[in-house]
Amino acid sequence: MSGLARPTVDALRAKILHHLEYTLAKDAGHSSRYDWRMATSFAIRDEMLKPWFAATRQTYDTGAKRVYYLSMEFLIGRLLEDAMINLGLHETIAAALAAEGQTLSDIIEDEPDAALGNGGLGRLAACFLESMATVGVPAHGYGIRYEHGLFRQRFEGGQQVETPEDWLSQPHPWEFARPEAAYIVGFKGHSELRRGKSVWVPGETVKASAYDTPVVGWQGKWASTLRLWAGLPTTQFDLERFNNGDYTAAAAPEALARTLSRVLYPDDTTPAGKELRLKQEYFMTSAALQDILRRYQSQFSTLADLPKHVAIQLNDTHPAIAGPELMRLLMDQHDMGWDEAQTVARATLGYTNHTLLPEALERWSTYLMGSVLPRHMEIIQRIDEDHAKAHKRPPSVGIVQHNEVKMGDLAFIMSHKVNGVSALHSELVKETVFHDLHKLHPDRITNETNGVTPRRWMRLSNPALSTLLDETIGEGWTRDLDHLKTLEPFAQDAAFREKFAAAKRANKVALAGWVQDTMGIDINPDAMFDIQIKRLHEYKRQLLNCFETIALWHNMRQTPDAGWTPRVKFFGGKSAPGYFVAKEIIHLINDVARTINADPVTGHLLKVVYPPNYNVSMAQRLIPAADLSEQISTAGKEASGTGNMKLTLNGALTIGTLDGANVEIRDLVGADNFFLFGLTADGVEKRRKNINHAREAIEDSQNLRDVLQMIVEGRFSPEEPDRYHGLVDRAWHHDHYLVAADFDSYWEAQRAADALYRTPQDWNRKAILNVARSGFFSSDRTIRGYMADIWDVPSALKD
Repeated sequence: MSGLARPTVDALRAKILHHLEYTLAKDAGHSSRYDWRMATSFAIRDEMLKPWFAATRQTYDTGAKRVYYLSMEFLIGRLLEDAMINLGLHETIAAALAAEGQTLSDIIEDEPDAALGNGGLGRLAACFLESMATVGVPAHGYGIRYEHGLFRQRFEGGQQVETPEDWLSQPHPWEFARPEAAYIVGFKGHSELRRGKSVWVPGETVKASAYDTPVVGWQGKWASTLRLWAGLPTTQFDLERFNNGDYTAAAAPEALARTLSRVLYPDDTTPAGKELRLKQEYFMTSAALQDILRRYQSQFSTLADLPKHVAIQLNDTHPAIAGPELMRLLMDQHDMGWDEAQTVARATLGYTNHTLLPEALERWSTYLMGSVLPRHMEIIQRIDEDHAKAHKRPPSVGIVQHNEVKMGDLAFIMSHKVNGVSALHSELVKETVFHDLHKLHPDRITNETNGVTPRRWMRLSNPALSTLLDETIGEGWTRDLDHLKTLEPFAQDAAFREKFAAAKRANKVALAGWVQDTMGIDINPDAMFDIQIKRLHEYKRQLLNCFETIALWHNMRQTPDAGWTPRVKFFGGKSAPGYFVAKEIIHLINDVARTINADPVTGHLLKVVYPPNYNVSMAQRLIPAADLSEQISTAGKEASGTGNMKLTLNGALTIGTLDGANVEIRDLVGADNFFLFGLTADGVEKRRKNINHAREAIEDSQNLRDVLQMIVEGRFSPEEPDRYHGLVDRAWHHDHYLVAADFDSYWEAQRAADALYRTPQDWNRKAILNVARSGFFSSDRTIRGYMADIWDVPSALKD
């Protein structure tokens, strides 16, 4: 396939007006911003259909191997500007709208973010789909069309409050309903023997109905598909029960179905929440596998050849039920024998591990699994027995242990390849969570370091830097990020450094204006913008950053004329609703911000900004404006990270530990261009052996003692002085993530960053080198690694 012929301004203007009149039934003189946005989106969607249809036809005509990416999250963000940029229509659309008196930037801001993900896992899935389209992989992403998705976050009195996200309260212009692509998904019931084989008789059923969104790659040469499932009832509304007054029972089938696709990650601290989450995961996985087999059988007759034509990638353990489900479908519906079904399923499935946290590797009680998915429980137990017979495994290895089903072990055993997502993470996977399984299967674990798409995370979100790169090294970097290497000599060019600094400052001025407009906080764009944006979790150590912020403020108040580097500390991220400690940390950060921002002594030196409801669109504001990237997780806990890559690509220097992809970032950009602090992964494990490590670290640090004393005295919560006594007690006695042990090292690294920022020519030179040396972190490179090492899929494009 070749690139698209681009329509003219007049042609696009006519399409917009056509959709305004014939799709929305409005005339230009009486149309709202919403109407113009929808009409523009439909006009762009028309252009997306051309590569989408062409890619589909070519895939069918050639019998190409397809890749299917199963993920509970796809954090796609706004799609209008992303599609315009990849189709090369940004300036054309802007001109077409201007001719009608409309401003493109206003229309872009009107689009809601799709609430289909939480953080890095979902954003990675979105980047991968776009990169698969860019490099020419016939691909489908499969997920759930959540009505509300992840919650909308707001702060009341500094505390996180969760409210439903309403992104689907308006029509979603990018999707196509596919009611013909609908599959029955069962739950509960029982298994019974029929003609000598086990057959599942579900007690509940729902229908999974498909919605497709095209995902177009760079220059419109290829397109992928995101297929999301919505839950529908299999039995219609029970009118007789309704007329008899049993209104709840009459609506029960619809309530069950809609619940499955209503909310991302329901609170699973209750038995009902656990059951719903397991049902959601099976609902998505079963519908996807039924769809995959239906599409396969429309072209090929022999299911034994499935691995030759299909590669299925499991994004984390959420779809790990795919192994037993694929075997069930092959055996129970297509009469394949047990041994062959297991061989075919394993050769088809790959599993990406995203965590070293044992609690994040899902486990379900055998009671819950057996009651919700009884046939699958039988299959899982037999898979486990087969594995035990085939290998002399230690007692610690087993899918079913201590009345639990270990989904990480199930995914490992039922996949032909298991990959980590950074070089350090992949090695730690071998040494920790899958140590014994790795010994039994030494060739199964591989590494595919994560990446991000430069189309969204540079060209779309940072036009100032992108324009400078185009003028300096040409536009080739957008498709091949390795071209950034040619930027390196310009780090020594004073004139280029000035242009680079001007682009960064323009982004900071824009962010400062947004903060003033939305939060009423006046910030100095010439201050260092110090940014930590990620999901709230103790291992990511927002608490360490908060403690250092308090210490910095305290020192500034003691000696306000000591030549401090002005800073603005940005935080962004949500806590899981049931994660009490993380929500306490959010409350503390907001209380600290309230106190510091009101201080007349330090107001010109330090501000703290925590905008609520962090999402993709907010990230696109924050990342291009960042000077300092906070990547401060406890070493050995972060699998990879992708925010660290986005920030580096956009010219932020990193302050971080040797954790996740930080290791590779530091190796590539150079140790002199990275602010390193803290214990290594080995050091963390050694330090934990000392049960008094936190107390000893605090007693050795005057700064940290002062911080904890201020908190415990109620300096930041005078209306409730004992509000954070629990957090302080954890810092002294239960510091699992070694905040205290790393505090002084972090403080010193921060002061090194201060000193460097006061010499702008040196800071900008290092920032330019970060950009120039970060081309490795393209998701295009990651996808090519999957194609070669896991999927055995060639590109459908001829460069």
